[in-house]
Amino acid sequence: MKITQERQKCIGCGSCAAVCPKYFFMADDGLASIVGGKMNGENMELEAEAADCAKESAEICPVQIIKVN
Repeated sequence: MKITQERQKCIGCGSCAAVCPKYFFMADDGLASIVGGKMNGENMELEAEAADCAKESAEICPVQIIKVN
């Protein structure tokens, strides 16, 4: 499965990192990033074995910029 984050639209609220530190952290620039993720254009992506808490992060994100498929 793939976790995708539209990083340029992140508002830096930190909710994703709070509920899912396995996949998200707050970077030095104040925006959330995916642990081990790679930039693909304007999106950050990660191929993951299991969604675990990433789906919860997608649901809780106030700007709905996280997708898990």
